[in-house]
Amino acid sequence: MTRTENTFLDELLAVAQDGAYLAGRRTLAYFNTGVVPDIKDDSSPVTIADREAEQVLRARIRQSFPDHAILGEEEGEDAATEGASVRWIVDPIDGTKAFVTGVPLYGVLVGVEVEGVASVGVIYIPATGDMVVARTGGGATWNGRPTRVSQVSDLKDALVVTSSIRRCQSRSDAFETLAKKTRLQRTWGDAFGYSLVATGRAEMMLDPAMKPWDCAPMLPILTEAGGKFSDWRGNVTIHGADAFGTNGALYGQVLEILREG
Repeated sequence: MTRTENTFLDELLAVAQDGAYLAGRRTLAYFNTGVVPDIKDDSSPVTIADREAEQVLRARIRQSFPDHAILGEEEGEDAATEGASVRWIVDPIDGTKAFVTGVPLYGVLVGVEVEGVASVGVIYIPATGDMVVARTGGGATWNGRPTRVSQVSDLKDALVVTSSIRRCQSRSDAFETLAKKTRLQRTWGDAFGYSLVATGRAEMMLDPAMKPWDCAPMLPILTEAGGKFSDWRGNVTIHGADAFGTNGALYGQVLEILREG
């Protein structure tokens, strides 16, 4: 990668971090205030905080990059920028159910595709102030310091996290196998779960159902932190119907279980 390309990715990452922070601050204005969600056509919840935070993100991105495409969970994609070489993929509140319940583990997600390749990622947990970020070739950082995945290589020593017990039931054989083989299982899911893997505090995060805005930052972040991210068939993509991230050392073992389950 050339110096010019690196500089461009650094510029994208700076705006992504700034936008995530600003959006996160907006969500905190509504956190633990009893905000009542609406229910979307896909049965998922959405709040005024989701909508306003996405507007904040979009405004910050357009301020620096007006010609870039933006795909957001709440507002979709603007047809006027369709086909742009750079596309931002944002989720203003990843974990709206947690947000509404007052659980401080929801996150703001910002990912950037350059020529179709996921190249920049930001996970921001507003309630804790934690931010995990990466860009291709630049390593991953946690609150400004380099971060790496754990070195655990045996499933019996691994902590596995996921988002939803109900969703796990659709892949019950795989989850049951992993539950028996791993040290600890917790539902510290959504953005927070992936941040745990990227910072070496968990070994794997499993998602039976995903959309691009749920996982756009995960591929560059986990890759740069020394881990691996793919769908459950081993395709390295943010556009799969499911996804999982690992510390890398356990990837092959986990993939085999997911394929069989």
